[in-house]
Amino acid sequence: MAARALMIQGTGSDVGKSVLVAGLARAFALRGLAVRPFKPQNMSNNAAVTADGGEIGRAQALQARAARVAPSVHMNPVLLKPQSEVGSQVVVQGRILGNAKAREYQGWKPRLMGAVRDSFARLLGEADLVLVEGAGSVAEVNLRAGDIANMGFARAEDVPVVLVGDIDRGGVIAQIAGTKVVLDPDDAALVAGFVVNKFRGDPTLFADGMALIERHTGWPALGLVPHFPAAARLPAEDAVALSRREPAGDGRVTVAVPVLPHIANFDDLDPLKREPGLRVLLLRPGEALPAETDLVLLPGSKATIDDLAHFRRAGWDVDLAAHVRRGGRVLGVCGGYQMLGRLVADPDGMEGPPGTVEGLGLLDVETVLTGSKALTAVAGVTVREGAPVRGYEMHVGRTTGPDTARPLVRLADGRPDGAVRSDGLVAGTYLHGLFADDEGRSAFMRSLGAEPSGLAYEAEVEATLDALARHLETHLDLDRLLGLARVPRSAGAPGLSDTGPHAHIQDLQRIDP
Repeated sequence: MAARALMIQGTGSDVGKSVLVAGLARAFALRGLAVRPFKPQNMSNNAAVTADGGEIGRAQALQARAARVAPSVHMNPVLLKPQSEVGSQVVVQGRILGNAKAREYQGWKPRLMGAVRDSFARLLGEADLVLVEGAGSVAEVNLRAGDIANMGFARAEDVPVVLVGDIDRGGVIAQIAGTKVVLDPDDAALVAGFVVNKFRGDPTLFADGMALIERHTGWPALGLVPHFPAAARLPAEDAVALSRREPAGDGRVTVAVPVLPHIANFDDLDPLKREPGLRVLLLRPGEALPAETDLVLLPGSKATIDDLAHFRRAGWDVDLAAHVRRGGRVLGVCGGYQMLGRLVADPDGMEGPPGTVEGLGLLDVETVLTGSKALTAVAGVTVREGAPVRGYEMHVGRTTGPDTARPLVRLADGRPDGAVRSDGLVAGTYLHGLFADDEGRSAFMRSLGAEPSGLAYEAEVEATLDALARHLETHLDLDRLLGLARVPRSAGAPGLSDTGPHAHIQDLQRIDP
């Protein structure tokens, strides 16, 4: 039987599209269907390494996990990673194509549609159901020309759309009814119905609201989904989640995390935030480093030099130096590791204007941002404790210097990773995801004087996905949703499997970045 597809689009960003797709993927997978997630175009600096050696948005990796399959570059064929003055890095089928500013990228999109549809056809060839996630707001009709992320894709493939509105932010009736007003009639005809998400309280109080939306749009109501608090335990897609101040926790060991404009892969923090023995503080510019801080954690960055300048403008360089003088500890991950060195050089302008800047000088290392991007899953042990770690490398650049003679981690293939200062107070690593390993995280916490809780982090993520699937089973008619899905135009198309998974990268090199 040919694969069917259904697309989840939203009235805006952060209305819950990614979480709904993850929950539906797990629910339909539990019914025995071969499910694949697909997002034609994503914009996020939270990325994941795939089994086929590329990178995709973190949300699509979580959705693949929900569907119980390995993540693939074809699940997110176009990934935009915002970075400083060069605009966004454009990743196509897992590989870097180049950099483009917003206006330039609008001219690229029609030529990227081939890669998008090729990847979609590949997933259709291995699935019963492909769940497609739109990007941002479908109502941004000023960007409709050449669109590959929302209705442009849906029209090209004749995929039915479920529109999601977020009642938690207010104005959901206007969100959905207003979307109908601005959509092109042919686009609006693809909308098979709407879902109102993140409802709190007595659902009978919004029955009239659902009927009003139906009356103003002509679209059928497909469900009212109550707020699912446990979604906070799942990795967030992008930095929108960081804009909401979260409880800091009440653990006696304080971990302070400066939040910079181009923060990347911040889901590294999720396991630490789940530990009751830790108090994880996310600091915004203008907030001083608290005197009681035990560890300053500098997370990854998509624009190391630019974020380093922001770090200094916030005055955190002065706070950090004082913290170390008091005997406080510092850990830098990826871009944060690079910032801790004596200098960072970007001779080819990979992340911004070419140049070299002084680092924070807390590690005797220096970094040159050049060469191909490291994209690989790794495992190893910490050199000091011998604790196991698992994670992934996702970085450009090479870091060298005397402190690398004291690596933080020894990888399974024998390679050293990271650097530790001679007094042990300051360390850096290129490994993302290292706190997800329960044994390794526990050893790290003990080194800070914190008591591990016994949290089984990966098992908790799995349990949350199962609970999310049950939540959607309760509040949505999954049989009706499955009935709305239909066979798209690319079903049965051969794709480009005979020319390799990244053939479109070569085809698109004619685009001048």
